[in-house]
Amino acid sequence: MSRLNLDDFSELIERPDSGVRRDAEERRERLTVPPGALGRLDELGEWLSAAQASVPVKPVGQPKVLLFAGDHGIAGLGVSGRAAGTAHLLVRAVLDGASPVAVLARTAGVPVRIVDAGLDCDPALLPEEIVRHRVRRGSGRIDVEDALSADEAERAVRLGMALADEEADSGTDLIVLGDLSVGGTTPASALIAALCGTDASVVTGRGGAGIDDLAWMRKCAAIRDTLRRARPVLGDQLELLAAAGGADLAAMTGFLLQSAVRRMPVILDGVVSAACALVAQRAAFRAPDWWLAGQLSGEPAQAKALDRMALNPLLDHGVTVGEGTGALLALPIVRAAAALAAELPEKEKEKAPEAEAAPDPASDPASAPAPTGIDTD
Repeated sequence: MSRLNLDDFSELIERPDSGVRRDAEERRERLTVPPGALGRLDELGEWLSAAQASVPVKPVGQPKVLLFAGDHGIAGLGVSGRAAGTAHLLVRAVLDGASPVAVLARTAGVPVRIVDAGLDCDPALLPEEIVRHRVRRGSGRIDVEDALSADEAERAVRLGMALADEEADSGTDLIVLGDLSVGGTTPASALIAALCGTDASVVTGRGGAGIDDLAWMRKCAAIRDTLRRARPVLGDQLELLAAAGGADLAAMTGFLLQSAVRRMPVILDGVVSAACALVAQRAAFRAPDWWLAGQLSGEPAQAKALDRMALNPLLDHGVTVGEGTGALLALPIVRAAAALAAELPEKEKEKAPEAEAAPDPASDPASAPAPTGIDTD
């Protein structure tokens, strides 16, 4: 297997069809509802038209929630509100229908797929279709060691690429992307800080589970130490993911890149998916045109990453639970935009006024020509 070069994606990824988008914009001008009256829903409908290469836009008929699961060794430092090595409990809650994303997905009728990229648990605890993709058991403690070996990082990215192909080939037309991780916001924040050239304190948040001030200081120190290790490999995205990411983050990055190749739109969730998107953008600058930011999670690193990618979140409800919940909340808005763009009627064309018939001189004496002289014959 030849070494993967993420920079190759730059030539493989094209932007959504600009010609189709112009056609969608022109069609919007013809609708009965005045332009601008639907706010951002107009923009969403046009974006989806371009992504689908279809005017009018087609309904979002086969969306899917995809969650990458993994444990991070850095959680052992007490930087998370959950105990290290317990991400499998988050997976079990989704499977049992007892988590927010499971409830919302059930309500919306959207299937959920979970992929174990790097959980730190006995595989027998979870169904085989979830654990069969595992790259390694947990990721390394990134403040003092690499999260993954070079080979593991490449395997994880290729896993994400293969999953994108599977979903595209099966007819999935939109992905709601999230993570099920313990300690995942720490490597995500470190990646964003490294790529944005900022300090640890600027990107360190409280995480989805919430942490106290002491844990926040430990997290900030861990990100600072990770940055020292990550900066020498900033020129190589795969090495960066190995040094400061994790199996789930590397797989998610590969998924985002290949989804853009396959022209499959993705709704991003929180700081973890934003970090992976930022790494993917560094490899292929057109890739963010295929993504939507579902929500603003309150994590400072996420806001910084979205700003760097010029992605404007659809929602800001203060949802910090992660697990794809915020992105799934945005799905009805995307579906509504598609329905409005496709089903609202166009204005009736104005009929041109009929030309008045010229009067018949024979029937109108007043219109007869006046005599021009005396007839001498």
